[in-house]
Amino acid sequence: MNDIFEHAKSNWVRYSEYELKEKDGVLYIKPTDDAMPDIYNILKFKDDIVVEALNIGLLCMSKDKEKEAEQKNAIMGFISRYGLLGLMTTITTTPSFMDYEIVHFVKNRYINDETMDALEYIKHFYPFEMPEVIKNGLAMRWDVSGDNTMMALAMTFTDRETAVNMSFQRNYAEPYEWVKLQFVDLALLFTTATFYYDKDFNAEDRDLYQQMMMAFSTNSPTYHIRLLDKPTLVWNFGSLAIATQMLLSLSITDEKTPVRLCKHCTKAFIPTRPNALFCSSKCKNQYNVYKSRAKEEQK
Repeated sequence: MNDIFEHAKSNWVRYSEYELKEKDGVLYIKPTDDAMPDIYNILKFKDDIVVEALNIGLLCMSKDKEKEAEQKNAIMGFISRYGLLGLMTTITTTPSFMDYEIVHFVKNRYINDETMDALEYIKHFYPFEMPEVIKNGLAMRWDVSGDNTMMALAMTFTDRETAVNMSFQRNYAEPYEWVKLQFVDLALLFTTATFYYDKDFNAEDRDLYQQMMMAFSTNSPTYHIRLLDKPTLVWNFGSLAIATQMLLSLSITDEKTPVRLCKHCTKAFIPTRPNALFCSSKCKNQYNVYKSRAKEEQK
């Protein structure tokens, strides 16, 4: 995986503090007004991001009302460590959509329209303070004057698409339920790929899981070829969500050490050995203790 993404635009922004804030009945996640940005490389935390996202998704699959607080804390913890998901550029056909008048969408669970005016679309992500954007046909001007930190951040990412750069600003927000659903979809993708190979499944079960897998429609990172010492692929992750989807897909299909569920605690983990069944020695020991007790009780 390291070789595949040796050359990649994989830097992302996280803020020092986030909050939940409501507007018109919708709950959003956003940086606090005085939060400071921090730039990091997604690929340096790729295993942690995949495992944490999966475990949050597995937790959020529960409809138990008593787990809502735990789910919210887990989601906010992830956002605090890795930043918002960049959903604004996850469901569009291109992260460069601000270069056009109309946004086109990939199949998604958030917006039913196939197209939308670009300025109308970004309102979903700026409920509290819209960016100063002027569009006249394909011409566009985005003004970030007045905040030196935000100006410096925007200048740092001038090589990225305008919409990606805009999503790093402090006034950007994401609907909490959209973020939660994104984690659930990752967990569904993983569990479908995992349970399909259950030895107790019959042909009808497997056919159903095949159909479920085909229903997953994800966006892919873009790339271009640079002529360095040799022709070289340079990947561009348009969002943290897209990066996580790609990294999870690669981990699921890894023949040696694919992401799997711990045999004891049932949490996702990436094994250090091909035959590892437990996420930790603690889980392995507890499993063996319970198994031994069960045998004693049967005697």
